[in-house]
Amino acid sequence: MRIVVKIGTSTLAHATGKINLRRVEELCRTMSDLKNAGHEIILVSSGAIGMGAGKLGLRSRPSDMPSKQAAAAVGQCELMYVYDKLFGEYGHTVAQILLTGEDIEDDTRRTNFRNTLFRLLEFGALPVVNENDTVATKEIVIGDNDTLSAVVAVNAEADLLILLSDVDGLYTGDPRTHEDAEFLSEVKALTPEILSLGEGEGSALGTGGMRTKLHAAETATSAGIDMVIANGSRPSVLYDIVEGRPCGTKFSGRRKEI
Repeated sequence: MRIVVKIGTSTLAHATGKINLRRVEELCRTMSDLKNAGHEIILVSSGAIGMGAGKLGLRSRPSDMPSKQAAAAVGQCELMYVYDKLFGEYGHTVAQILLTGEDIEDDTRRTNFRNTLFRLLEFGALPVVNENDTVATKEIVIGDNDTLSAVVAVNAEADLLILLSDVDGLYTGDPRTHEDAEFLSEVKALTPEILSLGEGEGSALGTGGMRTKLHAAETATSAGIDMVIANGSRPSVLYDIVEGRPCGTKFSGRRKEI
């Protein structure tokens, strides 16, 4: 099975913005084990700006574009160092792919991206994809790596897209403020009612909320790719998802209903 795993900033980092080493180690070990079992793994990882801000000693996440790009330039090195070290301990080689919106929108550049991605998978490498925040000023489609992961899944012709975040999945309301909010374990059709559930605030660390996750679900499922939103605080959740045990919210890969 070809699987795209997206890890959000809230999963990678503590509330302080510093990397959560124990969780990242567990995630890398779990993905390495899935790869050992014969699955192809593509990782879409957030966290470059946050890690760069920490490395530079900034008191908070930068808000202006040049500072964000500078933090991303520092943080991307740190992020890949961590992945190279941890995956290397389990015998896997990682490869970095940085994308801009133009790489997806332009036919020739998109073909080059796909060719590189497929060849890396043939070589047995584990691609780590992120938006090229050091040069991009226009975020891909609507921004956030939720959307990027769905775009990657479609171009990679993946079987499954997994979004790991700090939420358990999709609810009929914000469970933090609505005690009667109902958890949805499966979504078979992206109806207008389902899409309307994407309102509200995102993570305190990342930029994405449920809106970007539902947008990713539209992109993935319209291409016939199943998608699951799950809480990444327990890295072994990846086993549950891949082995078909009920976990998080599953979106069936089919055309949405209007």
